[in-house]
Amino acid sequence: MLSKVVPVSTLLRHVSRARHAGKKIAFTNGCFDILHAGHVRYLTKAKKGGRCLIVGLNSDRSVRRIKGPQRPVNKQRDRAEVLAALECVDWITVFHEDTPYRLIQAVKPDILIKGADWKGKTVVGEDIVNANGGCVELVTYVKGLSTTHIIETIRKTCGKS
Repeated sequence: MLSKVVPVSTLLRHVSRARHAGKKIAFTNGCFDILHAGHVRYLTKAKKGGRCLIVGLNSDRSVRRIKGPQRPVNKQRDRAEVLAALECVDWITVFHEDTPYRLIQAVKPDILIKGADWKGKTVVGEDIVNANGGCVELVTYVKGLSTTHIIETIRKTCGKS
């Protein structure tokens, strides 16, 4: 399972072999702090059509900068292991920046996947993907299913709002 979690250099070799075999490369990214049904549905849809699916996973430092000092709830190794257990995920690589722009530059995916909540917004890496003849695909966002919402619900339930 953890063999799916690879450094960028190894990822690029996998991508090269997959492209040579005629596969399309799809890329998505996120914190995936508390994996929930919304994540699973999203990743399953991202995999459609026999694509190879890469997940760029925000490192712990990156999550703290983006989400605040109380996050992540789960450490990057654990988050990566849970993602690796999903059949729809081919490879995971951890990035330390706030955005996966440099990673997208390196991978040059054919399809950049984001949640439909990004509609009308600029998607990081969209310029790279479009310049290489790829496209951005928005996957239906499951309203009410988010890690932030789950954490807020737990806090309210425990009286720590």
